[in-house]
Amino acid sequence: MLCGNGFFLSLVQMENKGSDEVEKLKTKFLSVWHNVKYSWALKSKTSFSRNSPVLLLGKCYHFKAEDDDSPTDASYTPFDEDFVMGNVEDFKKDFASRVWLTYREEFPPLPGSPLTSDCGWGCMLRAGQMMLAQALILHFLGRDWTWSEALTLQPLDTETWTTTAAKRLVASLEASLQGPPPPSDIESSLTSQDQPPTRSAEEADSHLKEMYHRTLVSWFGDNPSSQLGLHRLVLLGLTLGKQAGDWYGPAVVAHILKKAVEKAMDPGLADITAYVSQDCTVYSADVIDCHRAPSAGQASDETSDNPNPSLPPEDQPASASPPPDDRAVVILIPVRLGGEKINPEYFDFVKSILSVEYCIGIIGGKPKQACYFVGFQDDSLIYMDPHYCQSFVDVSTSDFPLQSYHCPSPKKMPFSKMDPSCTIGLYSRSVRDFERIREELSKVLQPTAKDKYPAFTFVQGHGRDYDLSAGLTPEKREWPFIRDPRRTVTTAGDFVLL
Repeated sequence: MLCGNGFFLSLVQMENKGSDEVEKLKTKFLSVWHNVKYSWALKSKTSFSRNSPVLLLGKCYHFKAEDDDSPTDASYTPFDEDFVMGNVEDFKKDFASRVWLTYREEFPPLPGSPLTSDCGWGCMLRAGQMMLAQALILHFLGRDWTWSEALTLQPLDTETWTTTAAKRLVASLEASLQGPPPPSDIESSLTSQDQPPTRSAEEADSHLKEMYHRTLVSWFGDNPSSQLGLHRLVLLGLTLGKQAGDWYGPAVVAHILKKAVEKAMDPGLADITAYVSQDCTVYSADVIDCHRAPSAGQASDETSDNPNPSLPPEDQPASASPPPDDRAVVILIPVRLGGEKINPEYFDFVKSILSVEYCIGIIGGKPKQACYFVGFQDDSLIYMDPHYCQSFVDVSTSDFPLQSYHCPSPKKMPFSKMDPSCTIGLYSRSVRDFERIREELSKVLQPTAKDKYPAFTFVQGHGRDYDLSAGLTPEKREWPFIRDPRRTVTTAGDFVLL
């Protein structure tokens, strides 16, 4: 038996303490079970074709060497093998530089819940965090930034039901009998750090980017004080009827992320906000208002001149310097790309979205599993998987380890397995950027003979200027982004197959 008599002794002891303690033990046991379940990854090598380009968040990579004349229809090489071909190393470094946010365990209890882990239910929130992290990377560091240690990451180890996992289960159950640990004193951010010694311009720039990188990751820490951490997202989710332990759909997560960005108190996040489209319609005037809001009264002169007040003006990187009247906007667009299954006519649309550099990815998944889509090759999506349980990291320390926040191994899945409910993310630095994005994507969104309806649309004006249910013909009422009050569709939330 896995736990021996010690587990049943624990049950008896908890019964003697009352039903409340029994419920706590049940919650703890379920959490521990999930921790054990998701602490081992069945490592499988992901194969990439040598002959087809790979698109990763707007960047294109070719794995075939220029002088390689091998047949074009049959050569596949495992990604995890040590080989040099084309710009494979560049792809590896780019992918591993994206922020990876997964299940965690042993963090402080979540708001309104005794849970100290999000194993088994928090994958969509983690996927949303990853998409938002990519927006912040574009905002502060730019698309060309890569982490200097990205290629040093080791592949994830394969674990099964081992003695280590069993010991963790027993130790966690025993700890539950001793009551919760004392609360830790966690600082709110990493923006105040020791001044670096005198260094060359190149070293200073590298140090500055690393400071941005570390501060950005700390905003997603698993503690109540982290601006964009799981605790903050769960707290905001309570206002939308979601509690810790519930499953979250991609549309709900979009609204939670919007609230989190708007309510963030760190001055480093003062010049970025978020917008969520309504009924698959992006209202241009609303997005432009989001861009220009700081100049309408509450923004001071210094915040206009300094895009990141958490750092001195002389340390601002060029990539974080939007025009004085603008703040950046994360545009989140919940869509449905089919009925019970994704419509194959949308495959090319998804490829087009993931091929532009202002795309910050797509959160969605497959049945019962949420993930963060970042690219594609041929007819397969490339994604980052949050279903891997890692230990809590205290991001309040100045030198907390970053390795567990970066993934060394991409995963692939066929487009046909993608759930139709998802949220598309775009990053717009300024009003000028948004005008360009709208113009480019409007061409992609033009309906074709096969693809009758666009996934979403851009519309002039404000959302409040439109009454979507009035003055529409029956044909237009069939558009997927128009809600007809006379029709009722029963779904399990906004992510039907989750």
